[in-house]
Amino acid sequence: RRAFLEGGTFFFTVVTYKRRPILKEQCSIDLLKQSFRTTMATMATLPFRVDAVVVLPDHLHTIWTLPDDESDFSTRWKLIKGAFSRRYSGAGATNLSESMRVKGEKGIWQRRFWEHAIRDQKDFDRHCDYIHYNPVKHGLVVSAIEWKHSSFLRFVEEGIYEPNWGSTADTGLADMGFE
Repeated sequence: RRAFLEGGTFFFTVVTYKRRPILKEQCSIDLLKQSFRTTMATMATLPFRVDAVVVLPDHLHTIWTLPDDESDFSTRWKLIKGAFSRRYSGAGATNLSESMRVKGEKGIWQRRFWEHAIRDQKDFDRHCDYIHYNPVKHGLVVSAIEWKHSSFLRFVEEGIYEPNWGSTADTGLADMGFE
């Protein structure tokens, strides 16, 4: 059951089909960024803000804030995933189900996404921490600042995080559930 809140802030997880690592190449990440830009331009009269994001090889996490009078994040995800899928030059998945073939799916994205309505500033902060620590958690880097496919550097530039936050040497992270 989806939580539709006008002007709400939401944390999302979107996963590639069967967790294929299609987002490990820079060209795929650039295409995903362009898909976001295209969707934001299409929805310009009802803009949404990307508050935080991380793109990993087989999934992404992001936090969005919707316009005050809007609650439709599902259409935005449909547009982003569709724009990416139409332009993606890599191979789609093989052995697609009949249902997927009928719907013209390429086996690039899992059909659904997971969302969580952000309740308050503490919840927002914890989800930003989760997003920015995710590449370290998955063993892709030893420090959050090393992962270039996230909003972490912007958070550092804004003074929200110290540059060394999210390193495996930062012993305070275990207290936040990041072990």
